[in-house]
Amino acid sequence: MTGGYLLAGVWALAILAVFIQAIRLSYRIEARSPDLTNLSGFPRKAMMFHTITNMDVARDAETQSIRRRMNWLLLIVLAGFVVMWAGLYLSRSTG
Repeated sequence: MTGGYLLAGVWALAILAVFIQAIRLSYRIEARSPDLTNLSGFPRKAMMFHTITNMDVARDAETQSIRRRMNWLLLIVLAGFVVMWAGLYLSRSTG
């Protein structure tokens, strides 16, 4: 059973790494979008909702390409957690 938990831990770390990449892309999108640029001088959280839904995001092709890549990474994260949940559920029901 320890192997299953080890696999789940490695899987979770991999999904976390993909999520961090998506956050970094969100910050790049914000930097390229004048309406989302942080002008306060204080750090803030990534505006993921705005970048996912394309609210106030620059419409140039490169920014939109970055946004599509970020959305794909977030879909991978979602699918990764569904797969991890299913794997843990199946391992508990059979053992």
